[in-house]
Amino acid sequence: MQISSRFTIAIHMLTCMETFKDEYKVTSDFLADSINVNPVVIRRILSQLRDAGLVQVKRGTGGAAAAKPLKEITFLDVYRAVECIEDNTLFHFHENPNMECPVGKNIHNILDDKLVRVQEAMERELKAITLEEVMDDLKRILNKNR
Repeated sequence: MQISSRFTIAIHMLTCMETFKDEYKVTSDFLADSINVNPVVIRRILSQLRDAGLVQVKRGTGGAAAAKPLKEITFLDVYRAVECIEDNTLFHFHENPNMECPVGKNIHNILDDKLVRVQEAMERELKAITLEEVMDDLKRILNKNR
């Protein structure tokens, strides 16, 4: 199982918005060019980020920007905005285990609490990282390459 690329695309988008906010109107076409994806993908993710209160989008060629300081936006905020997980559950359980089998009959009960612990650990780590850290790393790399 893999988290979709929507998450890393959203992080890339927010980083571009911050990096280029004073130089360009950061539009979906601008972001699509940086990320090398179709602008439709960008517009869909922009809508999700906007609905979550993470970005402000001005219609037309007005551009997009972070809605709050990057130190207040965590990876968990972005993850929750763009990943479509049902009922806040990261792991989807297979629907019809064989109830005649001792493993099939009990596997759900055996794994439930363990999978919740895994998801909680992942969310703790996502919550501990902010977009400000991403920008700091980018600035450090850019300064090093000068």
